[in-house]
Amino acid sequence: GARVRQRLSPLVLGVLVAGCAATRPATVEPAIDVLLTDSLHLVSGRRVGLLTNRAGVDADGVDDVTRLQQAGVTLTALFSPEHGFRGLLDQENIGNSVDSATGLPIYSLYGEQRAPTAAMLANVDVLLVDLQDIGARPYGYLSTALLALAAAGSTGVAVVVLDRPNPIGGAIMQGPVADTALTSYNGMFPMPQRHGMTIGELVLMGRALLGIQGALTVVPMRGWGRALWFDQTGLPWVPPSPNMPSLESASHYPGLVLFEATNLSVGRGTPIAFQVLGAPWLDAQALAARLQDEPGVRLRDTSITPREPTDGKYPGQTIPAVRLHVTDRARYDPVRLAVRMLADLSATYADTLRIRQERMAHLVGVDLWGDLGKGRTAGEIVGSWAAPIKRFRAARRSYLLYPELP
Repeated sequence: GARVRQRLSPLVLGVLVAGCAATRPATVEPAIDVLLTDSLHLVSGRRVGLLTNRAGVDADGVDDVTRLQQAGVTLTALFSPEHGFRGLLDQENIGNSVDSATGLPIYSLYGEQRAPTAAMLANVDVLLVDLQDIGARPYGYLSTALLALAAAGSTGVAVVVLDRPNPIGGAIMQGPVADTALTSYNGMFPMPQRHGMTIGELVLMGRALLGIQGALTVVPMRGWGRALWFDQTGLPWVPPSPNMPSLESASHYPGLVLFEATNLSVGRGTPIAFQVLGAPWLDAQALAARLQDEPGVRLRDTSITPREPTDGKYPGQTIPAVRLHVTDRARYDPVRLAVRMLADLSATYADTLRIRQERMAHLVGVDLWGDLGKGRTAGEIVGSWAAPIKRFRAARRSYLLYPELP
């Protein structure tokens, strides 16, 4: 931790300036740029492994591999998270391969092997981790980073995490703080559904809470502040996974991801995944009308036609759907909207709606369906989350790399 904080003095000013500049594009440098301009000593003269995917790019959109090789860094191995090194695959088991551009081995950390083995790390002195998180607990890249950190620590390999923006900002926290009993690959330690932290901060917190040993350095971004959303950073949006096409999708993801555990489609197989909710039996116009009072978001009825959806829901069928669009970021709570939708759908379509309860509990971190079944209203359920979030806000403070907003 001390090593990280020593580097913050020039950063803090940039963060504060950027935090005040929400009305104009900010200039944020992701940590790959910071590493190559003033922290190259962390990798110079060492054999470097790189855990990243296609979202691992510099401020100009140039990929990490190209930047590192141009800087004379000795890359010896590549590692890929869920969705593969190119970030295009959406399947349960992704195998190892060879990078056609560099000839380097690509070790998949999503499949039978979710952490690097000693053999994979045999030619690595330092493991660089550069992964774009999405701002919501049920997203696997943080777990990949933590498992890699633990594996590296056990083999004496140092880890350097390159920080990236939280796309949906670093100030707002929403949803329940996950129960310890429901931690999993979807969230290895308790945090809110929308956590308001960067992946670098989360790795620092996860290392402490999980007792992971090993050498860790987190390289912060330059110019990022907690108030900034991704479209205020000036950075190019590169979809970190196949069904995260835009910032709009990321904005709704903390809530709509719950419906992965139902027989409604969240738009996989369409260009607007996680911006819609649909099913053949849904009266989309009526649902949108009943929820029109939800602040910060506009709902309207539309239709979608999923093409080869990876969740297998309604392939090739044109189905009615509700389309969501954020109108006020400060007021919108995607998790609250999802709970209201779930309550409405369970009352309106009791015979048609299907829920995989265990899956939903792991996606949201609490027994939400059980709470609704006990007759608790959406308002009561959401209200019960305020105190745990307040405790989490206090607990996260010592791991933050960028100042809290006043």
